[in-house]
Amino acid sequence: MLILNNLFLDCAAKNFYFVKKDNMTSEIEEKIVKILRKCIDGALSRTKKNQVFRPFHEALLTKELVNASAFERSFSTSFGQGPVEEISGLVAQNNGFEVERQKQTLVNIYRGAQNEIERIISQLREGNTKPKWEDEVARVLAHGRGDTEVRRVISDLYLKKENREVFISIKTVKPNLDQTEIAKRDLLLLKAHNPDYETFFGLFYNPGGTERQFYNWSIPSKIFDMKRDPCVLIGKDYWDFLGGSGSYEELLKIFKEVGRETREQIVNM
Repeated sequence: MLILNNLFLDCAAKNFYFVKKDNMTSEIEEKIVKILRKCIDGALSRTKKNQVFRPFHEALLTKELVNASAFERSFSTSFGQGPVEEISGLVAQNNGFEVERQKQTLVNIYRGAQNEIERIISQLREGNTKPKWEDEVARVLAHGRGDTEVRRVISDLYLKKENREVFISIKTVKPNLDQTEIAKRDLLLLKAHNPDYETFFGLFYNPGGTERQFYNWSIPSKIFDMKRDPCVLIGKDYWDFLGGSGSYEELLKIFKEVGRETREQIVNM
């Protein structure tokens, strides 16, 4: 059962892309706590409102466990992508980045590159090729002549620091095939427009276990190599990329502090 202090499962990070100079500021911590409490209050309210008498469940599991299960489902729904995006932006902001959510970028790319992207997506979806990010980017960038066309890309999170521009597509930890395909297309479109853009597919925790190699949701693995592609960030890798080394653990501490209050509220429901 997923309780608040177990919300984020670990994922091994071999490299940290940004080095954080300072710990999270009290202002950023307070904003994160506010987001969590808002989600928790909403989940508690919905759980109480929709409480159903389950005598057999309670006899087998205890009333507290039944309430905790109902709360977890409600919390997971409300936490969703919006709060994850918002917290991600705050962690990156604490690390000195300019942050924009739902960033719109108009990309101007060669028609040949556009056609190559569609070929790559089609081949992956049909299982005719295996995903390999570096090779796919090279295939797209090989098309550097001819007519161009403009496409619009919406990135969940955009970060800028000095000359670095980072675009992240944030998805649920078990995305479906269509969601993953859209993300892959967007990342390749951005690279076709500007090869210097840093583009990533981000999952905020790993449902398979503590190591990236344990990621076991097979669906997105048709489109990305979830265990090896450098454009994929999962769990600890994701948070330490945004905020620098140690950000994942620091964020967990904030969740655990808020979780102490939450567990008491669930028990007293």
